[in-house]
Amino acid sequence: MYNNKVEICGVDTSKLPVMKEKDKERLLKEVKSGNKSARDELINGNLRLVLSVVQRFSNRGENPDDLFQVGCIGLIKAIDNFDITQPVKFSTYAVPMIIGEIRRYLRDNNSIRVSRSIKDTAYRAMQVKERLINKNQKEPTVTEIAKELGVPREDVVIALESIVDPVSLYEPVFSDGGDTIYVLDQLGDSSDDKNWLDEICIKQAIKDLSEREKKILSLRFMQGKTQTEVSEEIGISQAQVSRLEKYALKKIKS
Repeated sequence: MYNNKVEICGVDTSKLPVMKEKDKERLLKEVKSGNKSARDELINGNLRLVLSVVQRFSNRGENPDDLFQVGCIGLIKAIDNFDITQPVKFSTYAVPMIIGEIRRYLRDNNSIRVSRSIKDTAYRAMQVKERLINKNQKEPTVTEIAKELGVPREDVVIALESIVDPVSLYEPVFSDGGDTIYVLDQLGDSSDDKNWLDEICIKQAIKDLSEREKKILSLRFMQGKTQTEVSEEIGISQAQVSRLEKYALKKIKS
């Protein structure tokens, strides 16, 4: 919590409820039928979800009360726009909506000046992106956004990049119970001879893997699939996928 802060916007965060998935599904159906009390119950039952998202922005120096309120707006938008006919968990849909609302707030309060025309393009692109996510239940590509706007793809890329918040070199990007990896750890010196030597070694190590090991690593780390999804695609058990993955990574490291 922020500096051991328990209360945000008058809400005792230590007492926020954790709503079960079946209760969310029931309330979402009631919300779609126009039940306002169900909507209020669903909002209150998902405030912990908002809090978990707000904590990701704790290093921005922003007032947590403000971020929490903005996050709640994103939650309400997610409830109002969620399509109950799609096979998607509500939290899977709501988290990007909450993050988007907070990022929009941070952009609007950003001290870095961006030209009005570029900013307008960026905001229109974000609106189109949100609309396409609601329609297709997945992230649209830059090309799809550009087509909807009727502008060149390059203009969309420049506009969206121009309003991205600066990232601290000490912002954590991964933690698995051990040492935390920061943005700084991922930066390298292209003039370092060791870089291209390491690259050659890694390529050779991957080349020595079996075709199945290569397939598993590709599905896991290039396409971002879970071990269960990989096991279904390859036709082996999840335990076998886990074992082969660990063995392949061990071979590469050695």
